[in-house]
Amino acid sequence: MCGRIAITLPPQAIRAFFAYAEQPNFPPRYNVAPTQPVPVVQMEREPGGERKHRRFVLVRWGFLPGFVKDPKDYPLVVNARAETLAQKPSFRNALKRRRCIFIADAFYEWRRPAEGKRKGAPPAQPFLIRRRDGAPMAIAGLWETWMGPDGEEVDTACIVTTFANGPISAIHDRMPVILEPQDFDTWLDCEAHDVDEASTLMRPAADDVLEFWPISTAVNKVANDGPELMARVEEIEHAPAPKKVAAPSAQGDLFG
Repeated sequence: MCGRIAITLPPQAIRAFFAYAEQPNFPPRYNVAPTQPVPVVQMEREPGGERKHRRFVLVRWGFLPGFVKDPKDYPLVVNARAETLAQKPSFRNALKRRRCIFIADAFYEWRRPAEGKRKGAPPAQPFLIRRRDGAPMAIAGLWETWMGPDGEEVDTACIVTTFANGPISAIHDRMPVILEPQDFDTWLDCEAHDVDEASTLMRPAADDVLEFWPISTAVNKVANDGPELMARVEEIEHAPAPKKVAAPSAQGDLFG
């Protein structure tokens, strides 16, 4: 499962990496959680033309299929398993027509102790995971616009996950599908590239792509949002307490 991400690189660097037209300006976020607005990249056809371009969009992290009548009666879908996307009615149409890329530069994962969740067991150890080359992280996703009975519309999305590669399997048995720049159009352009082509990208990252280290359990609290969350455990003994900020609402500004 991937339940927290970070978006900390300068907006200009992210825009150059993903090559979208918009010019959003935003401060770094170190602890983005489900139900909050998250930035994704989509492919859009220009009005009245054949040309397509990538665009920056804010969506709610938590996928809602179109057939859902009341979101309160539907579980929060943060991740979707790559192996079953094509078979599940919740994701089948989105896989064909509405693929997107989550913008991030790191994600967090927790390693459970050998004792599991039994009473008295130590807490799970969080890890920060990022690309070794320091580039933004392109995470495969699916999006859907949910329409309510009163005509309200909410853009929603989830992260696509796959089996963990060798290094990440020491922490967790699953990981997000991480795309390389040469594969962006294959994933995003649903008209030009069908499900079979997209499915070839839903695989673990190569073993040498990512690096990771243990961090403080301060990341467990969504209210904590500051660069100290990314510090290695051995580096935080004398660090100040994590900064607390108000979590943005699902429909508000991503970074406000």
